[in-house]
Amino acid sequence: MSNAGRRMLKSAKEALAYAQGKPGRAGFVVHIPRDIDVRSVRRRMGMSQATFAAHFGVSPRTVQDWEQGHRAPSGPARAFLTVIDREPEAVRRALQLG
Repeated sequence: MSNAGRRMLKSAKEALAYAQGKPGRAGFVVHIPRDIDVRSVRRRMGMSQATFAAHFGVSPRTVQDWEQGHRAPSGPARAFLTVIDREPEAVRRALQLG
């Protein structure tokens, strides 16, 4: 995993811990949605399930399961999907090999 990928994973874990009321960094408030419409996020980006999965390091099967309601994204996954939805270019830059 790239350094940027490790930083993003660490940040997602910190966000989840904060949302669960565990001690962490002071000075920020995290709002992780309870539900997220993965299909809408993906479609707004104009990507197929396979392309979305490849761009953001998620299994295509996981994307399918989320969209079909077989599984729900975990807290860190919801946080990551929220960032993808709001700042997709920042996520792409962070995940690029460099």
